[in-house]
Amino acid sequence: MPRYLTEQDIADFRVELCRVATERFSRFGYEGVTMRQLAEALGCSPKTPYRYFKDKADILATVRADAFARFSSALEKAAAGGGGPVERGMRVGEAYLKFALTNPHAYRIMFEIDQPVDGSHADLAREATRARQFITRYSEEMAAAGLIAVDPALFGWSLWAGLHGVVMLHQAGMLHDGPDYAALSKFYSTLMFKGAATPSPKARKKR
Repeated sequence: MPRYLTEQDIADFRVELCRVATERFSRFGYEGVTMRQLAEALGCSPKTPYRYFKDKADILATVRADAFARFSSALEKAAAGGGGPVERGMRVGEAYLKFALTNPHAYRIMFEIDQPVDGSHADLAREATRARQFITRYSEEMAAAGLIAVDPALFGWSLWAGLHGVVMLHQAGMLHDGPDYAALSKFYSTLMFKGAATPSPKARKKR
């Protein structure tokens, strides 16, 4: 007689399936993973994952949505710690690096897999937008405070691109003989802030 699955059993299986899928998608990409392989890794029937998800694309979208949600929460928590915009910005940068380096599989499936982020999976679209808008919104706050005199959207995207580059270099082992990733990130961010800073009254008069 088959064992009755409780709601906790179902929730636990979904969590384990998502954990395995995140690691597999990160290592092998979307095309390198099959539903049968996921089932084998979980020690269950090939049909079992289909009881919880529509297909492989649904699993990928689900785990990416969860990764983006955790990523956004980490950045938002760092920004909520008080202090001035620049100080908060530095904390956000540190939180970004910490998340990326302690959750490498989640980070890779967020940014290295080519899967459309659209209305086909509402949770993924919502959480990816949440992450993207946080970066731009924070830059707009600095512009409103008179701390930067450049397009805030471009400034936010440029900071994001720089941090992502640092993470990729670190994960690829390219910083082994170079600067520490934290020092490199701080140097880059400092240059960005200085270059985008609103000129002082004295500097404007000299112009």
